[in-house]
Amino acid sequence: MVSIEDVRAIALALPGAVEAVSGHTGAAAWRLKSGQFAWLRGPTGADLRQLAEVGRDWPEGAVLAVRVADVGEKEALLAAEPEALFSIPHFDGYPGLLVRLDVIDRERLAELVTDAWLVRAPARVAKDWLAERGLD
Repeated sequence: MVSIEDVRAIALALPGAVEAVSGHTGAAAWRLKSGQFAWLRGPTGADLRQLAEVGRDWPEGAVLAVRVADVGEKEALLAAEPEALFSIPHFDGYPGLLVRLDVIDRERLAELVTDAWLVRAPARVAKDWLAERGLD
């Protein structure tokens, strides 16, 4: 189980990342000049109705949305980690997924947030960051 403070620490440790308030929800979001890579996400009324139609509920606890490289990666992650990751109809066709902070551990959260940052980071910044860690 991780907290919003864990998300904040992980995200803000990445080069160029800043915390902002998501314009349409007022919740915390972490972004680069190129756009958001992670943001807190609560359910909208439409989300709750659509989930109810398919017999699902919004999970208890805080939920973080993260970008992924593409819809194929999203589907693979959802299949591999259904207890911690999920999606909603609003995200259909969108390269992003939702993370249950009450069930994921900090190490896995750091991987997801970092991967989301890598999707949005400028190529040179990402390449340098990876090289510094021997991950290139």
